Amino acid sequence: RLFCREKADFSDVKMLLTIHKQLRNHPALIPLFFFIGGGAAMSLMYLARLGLRNPDVSWDRKNNPEPWNKLSPNYQYKFFTVNMDYSKLKKDRPDF
Repeated sequence: RLFCREKADFSDVKMLLTIHKQLRNHPALIPLFFFIGGGAAMSLMYLARLGLRNPDVSWDRKNNPEPWNKLSPNYQYKFFTVNMDYSKLKKDRPDF
């Protein structure tokens, strides 16, 4: 019953109208909303990237229980590296 609304509740619409009214009266708040929204969007995109591209995350345990063992030595999974050329790395670990 927490998320079920029996009557039409327009509190969400009222809140958006109040925000719109405040932004019209105080235009200096517009960059604040812009940067807060941009920061939230970028953090969600980075979290999605970590969940989808990181070899430590295993979404399919039945068919691929250890995905980090199937990576080639020159696979770049880090977001940012300084002075590292992944194409020149050689295999230095045993096969499992």
